Amino acid sequence: MSKLKLGVIVGSSRKESINRKLAQALVRLGGDAFEPAFIQIDDLPMYNQDFETPVPAPVARFKAAVEGSDALLFVTPEHNRSMPALLKNAIDWGTRPWGKSSWPGKPAAITGTSGGAISSAVAQQHLRAVLGGLPDLNLMGGEAYIGFKPELIDAANEVTDAGVRDFLKAYIDKFAAFAAKFAAK
Repeated sequence: MSKLKLGVIVGSSRKESINRKLAQALVRLGGDAFEPAFIQIDDLPMYNQDFETPVPAPVARFKAAVEGSDALLFVTPEHNRSMPALLKNAIDWGTRPWGKSSWPGKPAAITGTSGGAISSAVAQQHLRAVLGGLPDLNLMGGEAYIGFKPELIDAANEVTDAGVRDFLKAYIDKFAAFAAKFAAK
């Protein structure tokens, strides 16, 4: 079976984003099942219905990347107990213009990390609520809240903690099986 095209959407534009590091580690762990592509969202203008026709070039590029993906992995930090505005903006653009949503039929999974005690749990719950409201986006169940420590992921994108690595490998394998069900249709 060929690899699924995995669109990876990281909700942080920070140069040294720990969520980007987590996403890179997950991509590495899921290398047997996925052909990954990181989808840029930090150049999207703030959503405004006045800009829908024609959509700005970065939006057209973003929508094409989403539509060209077989599956989507959302990796989000937590900003003030919610998802970052950057990520919500991308989701909004993906649904627009009306009748031209880029999300239908896509299997998706959510994870994220932060250094806090509950990691990105609240942000993931908000993201799950928003994505769950999109018609025909298929969200995998389960939760993956990763407490981040500076030494958790090394320079080669390897997870250094065996327990966390095993958990993340099981999570990405579960997502690969979930996504494959939709690719077979």
